[in-house]
Amino acid sequence: MATLFAHAYEKGIDIQPRKTNIVASLVRDRYVSDAIVILENTPRKAATAVKKAIESANANLLNNSKASIDPKSIRISRIVVTSGARMRRYMPASRGRALPFEKISSNIFVEVAGEEKVKKPEAKKPEAKKEKK
Repeated sequence: MATLFAHAYEKGIDIQPRKTNIVASLVRDRYVSDAIVILENTPRKAATAVKKAIESANANLLNNSKASIDPKSIRISRIVVTSGARMRRYMPASRGRALPFEKISSNIFVEVAGEEKVKKPEAKKPEAKKEKK
């Protein structure tokens, strides 16, 4: 029985990484089915982005691996939130000034691991005795 891995990388989510990391820590090291239920009931904007990344990694494992995998055994082995691209913007201020600010995005990396299904050995059929005439 081998452990197989797959990952998904979602880039450019328009939520700050520290806010996204709070949601990611809710589902770290859990089964995928449990994590999806938790994220569906989490009232944060980042929950939909994290859920989408987890579902993508789950689909990658089920569809791209050559072996058959038990869907109940799929766990989130790693989930990492990093900062993405920063867009510099300016807000008008009094006396003709412009105050800079940054729109921060985040990247989500999800790696899932699943166990290969155990193949049951086929039962041998008893051979019929040949009748002599």
